[in-house]
Amino acid sequence: MQTFFTPEQLENPKLAVADEILRKCVHCGFCTATCPTYVLLGDENDSPRGRIYLMKEMLEQGRPASAQDVLHIDRCLSCLSCMTTCPSGVNYMHLVDQAREHVEETYRRPLFERLMRNTLAFVMPRPRLFRLSLMAARVAKLLGPLTSGRVKAALDLAPATLPRPMAEGRPGTYPAHGPRKGRVALLQGCVQGVLAPEINAATIRLLNHLGYEVVVNGGEACCGSLTHHMGKEQDALARARRMIEGWSALDAEAIIITASGCGTTVKDYGFLFRGEPALAQQAAAVSAKACDISEFLARLQLPPGKGRGRVAYHAACSLQHGQQVKTLPQQLLRQAGYEVVEPQDAHLCCGSAGTYNILQPELSAQLRGRKSASLDVLGAAVIATGNIGCITQLQAATAAPVRHITELLAEAYL
Repeated sequence: MQTFFTPEQLENPKLAVADEILRKCVHCGFCTATCPTYVLLGDENDSPRGRIYLMKEMLEQGRPASAQDVLHIDRCLSCLSCMTTCPSGVNYMHLVDQAREHVEETYRRPLFERLMRNTLAFVMPRPRLFRLSLMAARVAKLLGPLTSGRVKAALDLAPATLPRPMAEGRPGTYPAHGPRKGRVALLQGCVQGVLAPEINAATIRLLNHLGYEVVVNGGEACCGSLTHHMGKEQDALARARRMIEGWSALDAEAIIITASGCGTTVKDYGFLFRGEPALAQQAAAVSAKACDISEFLARLQLPPGKGRGRVAYHAACSLQHGQQVKTLPQQLLRQAGYEVVEPQDAHLCCGSAGTYNILQPELSAQLRGRKSASLDVLGAAVIATGNIGCITQLQAATAAPVRHITELLAEAYL
């Protein structure tokens, strides 16, 4: 793609990166076939190629984002399926993240939308506050018939009951069982720790059983992913800095992440801080150590497990497209003894995508309906995935329980 940034514009490191990304796009259109919003809407502006044109014009002209720009950029799930499909290596993730930051800085949203987004960005990364908000949502659900749109979507996603906090998963050091083979760090997480503390608890038990000491950092729980993808870059970077500082002080061979949405962002810390010499090396080292739990377990060459039953595997977009981890979870489940089946539309998003299921409820509901139907026909006793957003999204629509892959592996080996 031909670009027209001025030499002065290209002195801005962010625009220089955008220019490099844009020049790789050859307009082939392969991305349209795997883009969930284009599949639903058939609008070129709701395809990666169309959005690239919109972002190119907005950034080249150095103008504030327009309502049209915002409409189509907001509809993007950041599922990154287009990056898996693209034959030219266009880094759509870095481009759309930059565009969202530009939108946040230059576009004034309507009051209600502004309040909604700011509330989500403030509450969700703070576990205690998030827990309180979910408790309040249980009461607010009584007003269900009087709510609609985004408010109703948020209330519908709130669980009827909240699990109690678990001792395993809180900040601290969890010793290996028997001779210690190694030491790893585990991301505590913000949303997942409230909605499903059993995921990290199962991860700790499994890793301890396999001979690994697990350290969970105190202090900051959020990696910055949620606000990063909302364009609130300063908040995201501040959270990421605290995580980098905490992890850099640990003598750990790996940083284990059980929420794949977080993993995609943590693995990108090296890029995010490339312009800060004082932190760039630490950030890159953290990114190099970060791995999804399935990546780490696959290194250990686990023996056959005692798992039984048919499991439908749902590939989280942030894992299969964002991190390019495509087959390891299924291999681990099969090694553990489970029969694993996958839906025909495995490459398509379930519609969760961070806060997307709240901010774009209609499109999210359509995607969830497609995905849940394709999973239900598989006749599995349980659905396994690697991301808390997918678990929450699908559990509201599928017949089978939705669980994290690590929970099933823990049951097979403990």
